[in-house]
Parts: sequence; structure tokens; C-alpha cells
Amino acid sequence: MTTAGNAGHAAVDAARDTTDNKYFQLLGRVGLAAYGLVHFTIAYLAVRVALGASGAKADKGGALATLAAQPGGRALLWAVTVGLAVLVLWRLGEATVGLRWVQPHHKRIRKRIESALTAVVFGLLAVSAGKLAAGGGAGSDAQQKALTARVLALPLGQLLVGTVGVALLALAAYEIYRGIRKKFVEDLDLSTASPTARTAAIRLGQAGYPALGIAYGTIGMLIITMAVTYRPNKAVGLDAALTTLAAQPYGTALLLLVAAGLACFGLYCLFDARYRRG
Repeated sequence: MTTAGNAGHAAVDAARDTTDNKYFQLLGRVGLAAYGLVHFTIAYLAVRVALGASGAKADKGGALATLAAQPGGRALLWAVTVGLAVLVLWRLGEATVGLRWVQPHHKRIRKRIESALTAVVFGLLAVSAGKLAAGGGAGSDAQQKALTARVLALPLGQLLVGTVGVALLALAAYEIYRGIRKKFVEDLDLSTASPTARTAAIRLGQAGYPALGIAYGTIGMLIITMAVTYRPNKAVGLDAALTTLAAQPYGTALLLLVAAGLACFGLYCLFDARYRRG
């Protein structure tokens, strides 16, 4: 075997040793719990939006700002930041050398791609939490709109933005399917769970993933509408999506239902942190 081949195998072995380390996995599970806390806070803010509370911003930035405003919030945000950062590394480990228990091979490849994509999401959230913990902002609507305007101004910019919207719709459909068909259970090891804990984890996932899908799907529709009508100043984030849901006929009831689902997803993340396959 060549020197390069030996170096490659050594790197893979080192990555596996790191991702299999119990302390590393413990920190990653803390990150999953932190992710659940963020979504539980989003659910709380969504209820406030549904009930017409002024100043309620039901997106991840708003959830982080709400956590920061609590007693000891700065320390809590640093803990969330560290947990999410390790969770990013854990997901990257899954994407490269992990998930060896998944069979057949093509299914393992698909789940590794999922892990890589979620690592990006967790990374963005970790950056936002870290900026707030350090005394900065988590990002503003004005920055989001400026970025959208720059992308739309590019050659084929509308097509690019529209493609992002379609991708979000596809993700939304997958999350709904994943919840209804209980596909998330494949990522859990419930062999040591009590019957009550097993049932709770499954029911929370069944409620949480479709709610997440509805939220992502609404964002996708907003992005597609913005691309088609060329409206770069239109807000398209999670807060805008939930506000849009609230504006529909029976919107208050619909948003309260989605908020309940997001709260279920937040609680499900705690079970995911406890029973996630390592």
C-alpha cells in the first residue's frame, strides 16, 4: 500500500476514534438537546404571534434572543453554541465515516448526505448563538433582504432563488413523510427505553416532523413567490412563514397547531439526544 493510502486509512481511523469517543458523543447529545430547546422556544414565540403579541419574532434568531434575555441567558447561549458546534462535528463525522450500521450501502450514502446537510444548519445556528453570546446580533431582516436582493440581481438569480424554494418544498415533503411513516425511528436505539419512553419518543416525532415540514414548506412557497414576482424586499424566513400562516383563514388555530407540533419536535430532540444511535 502506498504512503498516501496509509495516511488516508490513518485519517479515517482517527476520525472514527473521535466520533466514537463517549465524551465527544456526550457533547453531541447536549447539542441535540440545545437544538430542541431552540425549537421549543420558537413554539412559544409562535403562540405569541398567533395571539397577536407585539414584538414576537418566531424565528431561530428570535428564539436565541429570547434565551439571551433570560437570567443567566449569556451562559446558556454559550452552552448552546458549544453543544451545537460539537453537533456539527458529529454530523460531519456521520457524513464521512459514520453510520456504519445502516444497510444497504445506498441507504447509508443517503443518510450521510442528510447528515452533511444538517451539519450546515447546525453550523449556521451555532454561529448565530455564538454572536449573541458574545454580545452581537444574530442577524437582521435587513441583512437577509440585502442578501436576497444581491442574489436576485445575479444572472439567472430568479432561477437560483426559485430552486432554493423548490428544494425547501422537497425538504418539507420529506419531513412530513418522515414523521407520518415514522422513518426517524431508524436513527434511534430504543432497545433500552421503557415502553412509556418509547411511545413518547415516537408520538412526539410523529407530531414534530410534520409541523417542521409545514414551516419549511411555507418558507419555500414564500421564496418561490418572491423569485417569480421579483420582490427582494419580501421577508422569507421562519418568522415570515409563521406570520403568513397566522394571516390565513383560521390562521390562529393553524398556527397554534403548528406551534404545538414544534413544541413536540423540541421535546422529541431530548429523546433523540438520549437514544440516538452512536
